[in-house]
Amino acid sequence: MQTLDIISINIWQTVISLINLLLIFLILKKFFYKPVQKVLSERRALLDKQYSDAKKAQDEAMASKAEWEEKMQSADEEAESILKEATVRADRRSEKIVEEAKEKADVIVRTAQAEAALERKKAREGIKREIVDVSSCLSEKILEREIKTSDHKRIIDSFISEIGEGDE
Repeated sequence: MQTLDIISINIWQTVISLINLLLIFLILKKFFYKPVQKVLSERRALLDKQYSDAKKAQDEAMASKAEWEEKMQSADEEAESILKEATVRADRRSEKIVEEAKEKADVIVRTAQAEAALERKKAREGIKREIVDVSSCLSEKILEREIKTSDHKRIIDSFISEIGEGDE
């Protein structure tokens, strides 16, 4: 039988390789692990700071948005109150204008009624003067000729009916 020298395991060589590996690991840990950990922790701190800054900026933005919405709400309410106040003032002004117009109309109506009454009074006085004038003319005519009682009543009735038609 043949021996397999190619595939043989040398324990001392394996132990030395493991010790070399352990030494390299310790050297790498001593010189590189702490600096890498330091870089990683600095990077983590930088990321945490960026996240906290972003969160802070987002909170400020939300606060600004809430403040802006509150201002818009108060502006809407103020605009609504201004419109209501303007409407109330316009209503009062229109009522005042209508009241003044009614007062002026009442004055005009009263003046017209007074003028109409004065004209009626003048017309009555004029009619009375005419009646007196006509009566005197009638008396003259009656005196000029003598008339019967029936003629006299008929003349007076026709005269009164003419005066009544002129009054209307």
